[in-house]
Amino acid sequence: MTIHLAFLIVYSVGVVALGLWTSRFIRTSGDFFVAGRTLGPGLLLASMLAANIGSGATVGVAGLAYRDGVSAWWWSGSAGLASLVLAFWVGPRLWTLAHRQGFFTTGDFLEFRYGAAVRGVITVLILLGTLAILAGQIIAGAAILNVLTGAPRWVGSLIGGSIMTIYFAAGGLLGTAMVNTVQLVVMLAGFLLAVPFAVGSVGGVEGMFAASPAHFGDITFSAGPGSGWTLLFLTGPAFIVSPGLIQKSYGAASTGALRLGVALNAAALMLFAFLPVLLGIAARVALPDIEDPNLVLPTLLRQQLPAWLGALAMAAVFSTEVDTCDAILFMISTSASKDLYKRHINPQASDGDLLRVARIAAVVGGTLGVLLSIYLATVIGALTIFYSLLGVSLFVPVIGGLSSKRAGSAAAMAAIVAGVAALLVVRFAAGGAFPGLDPTLAGLVAAALAFAAVTLLQ
Repeated sequence: MTIHLAFLIVYSVGVVALGLWTSRFIRTSGDFFVAGRTLGPGLLLASMLAANIGSGATVGVAGLAYRDGVSAWWWSGSAGLASLVLAFWVGPRLWTLAHRQGFFTTGDFLEFRYGAAVRGVITVLILLGTLAILAGQIIAGAAILNVLTGAPRWVGSLIGGSIMTIYFAAGGLLGTAMVNTVQLVVMLAGFLLAVPFAVGSVGGVEGMFAASPAHFGDITFSAGPGSGWTLLFLTGPAFIVSPGLIQKSYGAASTGALRLGVALNAAALMLFAFLPVLLGIAARVALPDIEDPNLVLPTLLRQQLPAWLGALAMAAVFSTEVDTCDAILFMISTSASKDLYKRHINPQASDGDLLRVARIAAVVGGTLGVLLSIYLATVIGALTIFYSLLGVSLFVPVIGGLSSKRAGSAAAMAAIVAGVAALLVVRFAAGGAFPGLDPTLAGLVAAALAFAAVTLLQ
């Protein structure tokens, strides 16, 4: 057994044990969903940042940087910019409503603002989209185990999926906030130590960029949709209205705690975004023949770093996969139990029933995510499905609902239908004729126009 694998096993056992230990504090659905609304800035920062720095921000971005250079920063940088909007505008307004009305989920706000039909449609779309992003996280964990042990993807997916499902189903939001604090320390330590070693092994920053393609130093470079600054349209809206992040915001002890915790998360995201970019560029110089973008980061950490540091960095990457998985399971379990089961299947369900269904939904979601991860090709490909669908369906109804009292359920439904339709048409039908047209941007514009038109007509 290598030191890399031994460290990973010890770390995983510790994470599961901590999640199980926190389960003794979970007595009601409110404890599970919003941690009793007791999270201060520190726990909120840890929970948000751990959720936002996942496989896309590490394994995925390193793969993008291997291809595009420093412009891969926009994947996580856009999330940081969007988090500022969540911190200072969207989050406090939704928290105030949630505190006053007793909201647990984003679906609670949508029904309050537009009615049950809109809530039901969004819930279904969220459940479909979250399975794709969950699969993306699990793919990253499986890639790490493949590099360390040669295990096929299905084995790595099963192991990573089991770890995150067990500790989340046990501890809910409170458990994940505590586990995320530990994971955040491991993640930051691993990346902050790994970057100087990796960059130094290829001649330092100056030597690394001198040995790279000319566009690798241009942060404004874009090869088209899904590359460079165009990622702002893909990840930005999703990070403003992500149900998982909004529901974490509901857990804040106050609007002040929310603003500070989420703003610090935004700043940390924009700074952290450079670390996997530098690792990806270093991998391009040192290991130019990697064909699978999922393997760029784990291969670099295994081959270019001292064994002890490689083990810590591997645990850091695995940590990002696991802690983002729990945020996704949070979306799945709360949407399935509160927005679907409690609202449409069994309105008379007791608090104990709701808690039980939430945990069952987490287990089922984890299982489906593992199965889907076996069939999707890359981390970025899986995450793109989620961010696109979330942005075009949820961004306009949430922002419009907070901005205008005139808009009703017809406007929200029109925005959802127009946004999803435009996304699908551009991606699968018109993309060949207009290769420079971003499908997510097209969906956002169509959704906004439909929302505005129906609101004015009404």
